[in-house]
Amino acid sequence: MKRPPNRFVAAALLSVLLVAGCASPARRIEDAAARFGYRPLNLEGNGFRLAAFFKPGATGAGNSLHLYLEGDGTPWLSRRTISDDPTPRDPVMLRLMALDEGPALYLGRPCYYGHSADLGCSPALWTHRRYGPEVVDSLAHALRSFLSKNRFERLVLFGHSGGGALAVLLAPRFPETSAVVTLAGNLDIESWTAHHGYSPLAGSLNPAEIKAKGVIEYHYLGETDRIVPPSVFEPIAKRRPQAQVFVLPNFDHHCCWQEVWKGILQKTADLGSNSASALAQ
Repeated sequence: MKRPPNRFVAAALLSVLLVAGCASPARRIEDAAARFGYRPLNLEGNGFRLAAFFKPGATGAGNSLHLYLEGDGTPWLSRRTISDDPTPRDPVMLRLMALDEGPALYLGRPCYYGHSADLGCSPALWTHRRYGPEVVDSLAHALRSFLSKNRFERLVLFGHSGGGALAVLLAPRFPETSAVVTLAGNLDIESWTAHHGYSPLAGSLNPAEIKAKGVIEYHYLGETDRIVPPSVFEPIAKRRPQAQVFVLPNFDHHCCWQEVWKGILQKTADLGSNSASALAQ
């Protein structure tokens, strides 16, 4: 897949996040979401308050909901210092959602986006247990509640980095899921921690052990990504049922996903159209 020469799009979207100056990460994201025209939501997820942003999409956009899951953010300030606020400083998925013309929901994790001091929160939920059962259950509960109040028949899950891990973990819980798309996705937490020499993510679920039967998966990796290197994760992704894997030249962990996002969205839209045509025959 070739990248069109439109890096100015990234600069324009990133500038929205910089205008808030020295505000907290959560406040900067709230301000950016407002500028993008997203509707702020506070969803309940098994005792946790989850920050979320909804974009209704263009008129006639259909009954497919796109779920956007951000990466791990800033769980650690250094190898020995835990962050007191894991909220992402560079919200890749928030920016990509601005390029999506369909209905889309940006769903935050427990204890993120200004909720790190909430009842039930502890650093474990954004460090070693960042993909723990309580985190996945909370996201699933909030998403199911949202779907029950809105008439969406089809669900596509998009996740960047650790959000890709959560997309894989969530997909089997929703029969509405038609596709999972990961960008630099952490698809095997054991391989990831071993590669970097990190301590194991004790208490977290490993997406490598989850099988999403019947759901197409598109896994995109950046050729120069040192955080989720293709040399480690391309073989893992190719072992997954119904997975298609793409290694993009000159891409790294954060750059330059916006340049191919329209094409990725079209791929998932075509998948839905083909499924609908097959059912109609």
